[in-house]
Amino acid sequence: MAALSRVTVTADSSFWCVLCAVNLYCDNLLLHLNILGVLLWSSDICCSLSCSIDKQQHSKDSVFFRDGRRRVDFVLSYVDDKDGERKQERRKVYEANLENVGLELETEDKSESEDGKTSFVKIHAPWEVLATYADVLKIKVPFKVNDIPDNKDTPMNWLSTPFRLPDHIMHPEPDYFTAPFNKSKSDFFLIDNQETFFPPSTRNRIVYYILSRCSYLKDECPDKDKKGIKRLLNNGTYTAAFPLHDSRYWTRSRDPNCESERYNLYKHWARFFCFFKEQPLDLVRKYYGEKIGIYFAWLGFYTEMLFFAAVVGTICFIYGFLTYDDNQWSKEICSEAIGGNIVMCPLCDKKCGYWKLITTCNSSWQSHLFDNVATVFFAIFMGIWVTLFLEFWKRRQARLEYEWDLVDFEEEQQQLQLRPEYETKCSKRKLNRITQEMEPYLPITSKCARLCLSGATVLFWISLIIACIIGVIAYRLAVYAAFASIMKDSPTAHLQVVGPLITPQLATSVTASCINFVIIMILNLMYEKVAIWITDMEIPKTHLEYENKLTVKMFLFQFVNYYSSCFYVAFFKGKFVGYPGNYIYMFGEWSKLRNEECDPGGCLIELTTQLVIVMTGKQVWGNIQEALVPWLRNWWGSRKARSHPESLYSRWEQDYDLQVFGQLGLFQEYLEMVIQFGFITLFVASFPLAPLLALFNNIIEVRVDSWKLTTQFRRPVAAKAHSIGAWQEILNGMAILSVVTNAFIVAFTSDMIPRLVYMYAYQPDGEMNMKGYINNSLSVFNISEFPEANSPEDGENPFWYRDYRYPPGHQKQYTHTMQFWHILAAKLAFIIIMEHVVFLVKFFVAWMIPDVPSDVRARIKRERYLVQEYLHDYEVERLKNQLSQNANDCTCAPMIYPSLPKHEVLSECL
Repeated sequence: MAALSRVTVTADSSFWCVLCAVNLYCDNLLLHLNILGVLLWSSDICCSLSCSIDKQQHSKDSVFFRDGRRRVDFVLSYVDDKDGERKQERRKVYEANLENVGLELETEDKSESEDGKTSFVKIHAPWEVLATYADVLKIKVPFKVNDIPDNKDTPMNWLSTPFRLPDHIMHPEPDYFTAPFNKSKSDFFLIDNQETFFPPSTRNRIVYYILSRCSYLKDECPDKDKKGIKRLLNNGTYTAAFPLHDSRYWTRSRDPNCESERYNLYKHWARFFCFFKEQPLDLVRKYYGEKIGIYFAWLGFYTEMLFFAAVVGTICFIYGFLTYDDNQWSKEICSEAIGGNIVMCPLCDKKCGYWKLITTCNSSWQSHLFDNVATVFFAIFMGIWVTLFLEFWKRRQARLEYEWDLVDFEEEQQQLQLRPEYETKCSKRKLNRITQEMEPYLPITSKCARLCLSGATVLFWISLIIACIIGVIAYRLAVYAAFASIMKDSPTAHLQVVGPLITPQLATSVTASCINFVIIMILNLMYEKVAIWITDMEIPKTHLEYENKLTVKMFLFQFVNYYSSCFYVAFFKGKFVGYPGNYIYMFGEWSKLRNEECDPGGCLIELTTQLVIVMTGKQVWGNIQEALVPWLRNWWGSRKARSHPESLYSRWEQDYDLQVFGQLGLFQEYLEMVIQFGFITLFVASFPLAPLLALFNNIIEVRVDSWKLTTQFRRPVAAKAHSIGAWQEILNGMAILSVVTNAFIVAFTSDMIPRLVYMYAYQPDGEMNMKGYINNSLSVFNISEFPEANSPEDGENPFWYRDYRYPPGHQKQYTHTMQFWHILAAKLAFIIIMEHVVFLVKFFVAWMIPDVPSDVRARIKRERYLVQEYLHDYEVERLKNQLSQNANDCTCAPMIYPSLPKHEVLSECL
């Protein structure tokens, strides 16, 4: 019969007419056979054919039952296997219990499916069920059109017209005042059509709430904890549970009753060529729910704010480029008279020879692009920008909370929902003071033991990261000598353009950064599984607790993994090197791994190199992985279905072949963006173009995430969320830390402070310029005092090194000069002043900008007032009707209706 149904769809119209005639004939034959008393035989034959044809007459791309009226709110799928009897019994009881609570089910047999193995159970929630659980969940619904004038008109509003979407996409519905639904007062709300009153996202949320609490054991069984679709998915009773997309993403549904919102999202949101358009957040929220909507709202707002940081950063970079020729210290380094005559001490033992300062000419010019006066300004600007970003996001979030009816939303219900894994692994029970029911709990001894083991595992992995970073540092120290000896007579040195740029320092820095990036990616893949295993081992009680625990572990690991190499270059490299004749070694003198020195131009250019490689590599790899991997999996999974007509490939089968958007889907997206946020805030003083790179990445990221969610994943269950959750506190912490790190980068990694001290205090001619700075910043060493173990080839005195120490022959030879201590004091003073100034401005800005806009606050108060007023009037009117009916039923004298005063609570609302 399945084969016959496949043939009928591909046949021509004449054959279709024949089949319709056969169907009619079967109906007449069935009637006559009933009269003759052979009902059983006839029904087995003709009903089978009739049902098959009815299914083909009904579009399989539809999201409705076969009757074309009842909407499919959820789909369950299963495959019979060896343990089929036990699972079949569970399904039978579970589906019977679902029907007992009012849900309507319709089954698609496996013979009708594409693979011939998977059966599908379609679920519809009728109005009575929706109304009951909307009352339980306190879902807000409209009761009055918003009467507050909308004053959103801004001057020069026409400039944003090219970036807007059509009004029917952005604002498909008028603005309403809303109140929690009450089934007993349904006529109080604006219900035009019961079938469309609750949007599909709300419907699937209600159905999932029922599925999560419905038992799969009979009522007489004592074990009441055997319930919930998650446990049935974990034990293999069902293979999938998901709501349906309403159409294919590239075309509208052939069923006129389907909204085709997925198609609208793909057309106006998920395509890359819409990158300059605003996001249809209301449609995203309506289709996917508030939790996903708030993520895309945050990502879009973050991208908009990055535009301003990118503009200022680009201006600072252009300033460095325009002042290229005013760089006096680089001119001295590149001068044959100065840099060509200064011979520097070797940068490594034995294999490295003496070298002339002029060889660092190109790196000095490159360093000036990022290490200039604008760097200080940009570091201060980014400290203020972070505060503005976080404060304005709070305002934007407050507006979304009101517009999306999340003002009074509490996560207590989510906190009270136990995880199925917690119920399974916790055998002991105690009384819950809130619900007054017995529930499983984890003994304190077991909990402490698991936490200790979890903490030890986290420390072990963080130690492993630090060990890998130390290994990369050892690589840098070991291969620098090799590069120095190899590149001494390298043919690349004779190249006109790139020859001078290829230096041992650059080769070491680039290769070490690439190796470090590969290690980061490998450790990420490993630790992601370890973090999930650790969190599962702790057995968190609720989903919210599980997500918070995993967030802390993953962020802590990612923080150390991504930023440790940058912290090393910024704050440790070149700071503990000693001086010629008394160098400091990484693992002691026996290791012969001498600590790295910075170039005469400073370590800032190396920090820039490290930041660009890690940040850019992560973003490119992340986008490729996010877009390519789901597409390849879906392409491989649906390879058989591509050879069949679309009319045979039902809506539930199409969605079943898509990837699962798991509970941690948004977690990975947030984590990726927060790590990027750290790159552009913690180390932005070393690379003003970092916000520009992040801006380009995020423009792509918005469309990649939306394309992936719309085309490659099943429709996730709608969930509510009034904020970005724990990520808000993480961003606040990184904002505070960024002020400290950028102050230290400017003070200790950049050469800004030593130059200013020289210009204002040590310039020999008393002029405000940098002439003579290079000679002043170098110290002299007598090579005859080199230990034989690390002495290079013979050379002529004097030899120079970068430090502020007394020359040989001085009574304090090789000790720090007074200028060194002046510079150190200036650096510490700069850190203190910059931190206090930026923090003062941050706190002032945060105090000046209220978290909730005044118009939103007024609307919230107005809505609460109207809810109380309308409910009061509604109750009074209902009481009058009730008293009127009672008066008609008795012969009593007509009573005078009392004039009921309004509730005093109304004044409190105002």
